[in-house]
Amino acid sequence: MNDQQPRAGRPGLAHPPGAKSSPTLEDLAAAAGVSRSTASRAINGGSRVSPEAQAAVDAAVVALAYTPNRAARSLVTRRTASIALVIPEPDMRVMMDPFFAMVITGVTESLRETDVQLVLLMSRSDDAARTVRYLRGGHVDGAIVVSHHQGDTWVGPLAESGLPIIFIGRPWQSRHGLTYVDTDNYGGGTQAAQHLLAAGSRRPATIAGPADMTAAVDRLRGWQDGLRDAGAAPSPVEFADFTTVGAAEATRRLLDAAPGTDAIFAASDLMAVGVLEVLRSRGLRVPDDVAVVGYDNHSIAALASPALSTITQPMVEMATKAGAMLLEEIEAPGTHPDPVVYPAELVVRSSSAPRAAATKA
Repeated sequence: MNDQQPRAGRPGLAHPPGAKSSPTLEDLAAAAGVSRSTASRAINGGSRVSPEAQAAVDAAVVALAYTPNRAARSLVTRRTASIALVIPEPDMRVMMDPFFAMVITGVTESLRETDVQLVLLMSRSDDAARTVRYLRGGHVDGAIVVSHHQGDTWVGPLAESGLPIIFIGRPWQSRHGLTYVDTDNYGGGTQAAQHLLAAGSRRPATIAGPADMTAAVDRLRGWQDGLRDAGAAPSPVEFADFTTVGAAEATRRLLDAAPGTDAIFAASDLMAVGVLEVLRSRGLRVPDDVAVVGYDNHSIAALASPALSTITQPMVEMATKAGAMLLEEIEAPGTHPDPVVYPAELVVRSSSAPRAAATKA
């Protein structure tokens, strides 16, 4: 008899009606009319299962309300059905920044049609060793890392452990063959420079992000090259930490050092909000006196006053893609999906209206 074909005449359930025991794999196989091994392969997505046998097992799963024994499956597959989202940032920043909420939303979306669970690890520099021990201890099948800093020395040893890893944002340690999902940060910085110059700015400046993060470095480099390629002089630069408070402090320093500034590119929308607050407190009108462009296109950009021009970073889509790539690597150990980089797109709103338009308004 072909072991993959449903077998007729087998009893349906090993347990009598009304029994409280959960149906076993043997019960499932009996109800489907297939062998235990075929039932196991069918529910685990294995190969060598005929379409007829797969359909019979699927129907039996529904009829019996069968739930696989996760512990037994993990012994066979050596998988935990869990992945980690590693965020090496202080807890408070993770809770306050909408960027991370969008990342969690996107990764969760990538797992919607699976049984894989998400484990959130907010790993600070002082507990990095504990994070590495956890990740290398067989508790998860892979990890997604977001908001990576240059000083995160645990990345190399973790990558060398063989654990599948996908970064959101280009990692510093390219020598480990790590793959990632990112946006064209360099192109976004270039577009911001070109837009503000075209809008009439003659004394632009920028509030850059942390110099130990690749996104901030690439955006700043794109900004500087955009100015240079347009024949403009290098602009003043102040650094902040991707927070509203940090950007407000940096904006005060910037305006004190360069009071004639007539445009500011902030490397994130949260920082742009801090820029707007300081400009307002100093009686400077936006965009009449100082035009402003942010980066991310968070919901706060459209709700800001005035509405904020910004560079789009499709975080939910990027995080969903990162989750799908990680699942792909887990299913095919040793493979590494190619990096995915989303194009930068400028969204123009009233905070950077051309000078002539602002004057008429």
